[in-house]
Amino acid sequence: VLGEEQGLVPGTSGRVWVLDPVDGTRMYAEGIPLWSTLIALRDASGVVVGVADAPASQLRQHASRGDGAWEGGRRLAVSSVDRLDGSFVLHASVEEFAALGETPALERLVTRARGSRGMADAWAHLMVARGSAEALVEAAPCYEWDWAATSLILAEAGGRMSALDDAEPYPGCRLLATNGRIDDELRTAYAAIP
Repeated sequence: VLGEEQGLVPGTSGRVWVLDPVDGTRMYAEGIPLWSTLIALRDASGVVVGVADAPASQLRQHASRGDGAWEGGRRLAVSSVDRLDGSFVLHASVEEFAALGETPALERLVTRARGSRGMADAWAHLMVARGSAEALVEAAPCYEWDWAATSLILAEAGGRMSALDDAEPYPGCRLLATNGRIDDELRTAYAAIP
């Protein structure tokens, strides 16, 4: 078992349960019902099952490799928007970008998008997977328990989870969750020199 609170507790099966009991702790603490419990099962080939449950909002998404992503009985699909100027972009709090000195980069990105809102954590991953938004840009460092379940859900819905630097997600990276169609344009806008 690998979890945010206890780290890795090794086993002998070759499989690892990856858990985040409360993803979106700040939302939880503030009484905002946009937090989730994340559960994934990983084997030597990668994540094979992912569940994201938001009990306060009565929303649950799940996926198993090769069988699609689902919300209740509805199959999920990311949006077909393929341009940044037609995209709705979600992002972590402005304070987090300011602490990194990246407020100008965030401003460049969101002014080129159709619209934006400050919303992050797994809840925002779920909105991209259901096609309600085209992208999420995280500011804080993320770890496997932050992305294991939602990366499979997003991939099975046709989207993509990567690090902001375009690598596969790695411990401490900043995540980018997208519909898989605007990644290059989004990264170019974010990194553009004013």
